[in-house]
Amino acid sequence: MALNNFLEFFQKGKTFRPKKKFAHGTIRYSLHKHACASLNSGINLRGAVKLPQGEDLNDWIAVHVVDFFNRINLIYGTIWEYCTEQTCPTMSGGVRFEYLWADGDKYKKPTKLPARDYVNLLMDWVEMQINDQALFPCTNDLPFPKNFVAQCSKILARLHRVFVHVYIHHFQNIVAIKAEAHVNTCYKHFYYFVTEFDLVSRKELEPLAEMASKIAKDPAL
Repeated sequence: MALNNFLEFFQKGKTFRPKKKFAHGTIRYSLHKHACASLNSGINLRGAVKLPQGEDLNDWIAVHVVDFFNRINLIYGTIWEYCTEQTCPTMSGGVRFEYLWADGDKYKKPTKLPARDYVNLLMDWVEMQINDQALFPCTNDLPFPKNFVAQCSKILARLHRVFVHVYIHHFQNIVAIKAEAHVNTCYKHFYYFVTEFDLVSRKELEPLAEMASKIAKDPAL
């Protein structure tokens, strides 16, 4: 499933929040175009996530963090009206997995929240990280901080929880709009990327381990 098809499909529906974009003329913009071209060419996704020769790993990770943020926003935007306090009183992935929100600011202690509130706070938090030029420098003359990869791992682990919630609690809504192939492709891309660079722990990936196993065995997913 080409990236353009994915974006066109979801942009026909509701958008949870505005898309983040890369500035023209920057290395990150070029890498974003390179990544999109690889996906649209029909290349195997496992190969598409590999670091291009001669490129900086931090730049490659930065591009994908922003891209996944945008795509997961689009996916959640299609089902958020079904994700209410009544249907989803907690942010969870079935009975075994429940996620509590903490940000060290307003929520200093892990707090149980309705899924919609959790996702809203999560997206605000990720957007704040992406907009922080001390963490995501926008020009080549500014260095990445030493904790950049660790912070991106935290961002991606939390974004993965949105996949978990959508797959386990709202997949019927995704099927109803015939979007399951698009969501599967997005998750497959995400999964290959985070496992290629060991960015999300197996414990965080566990709720969708069965899905990941199917992805590995069936290239059509």
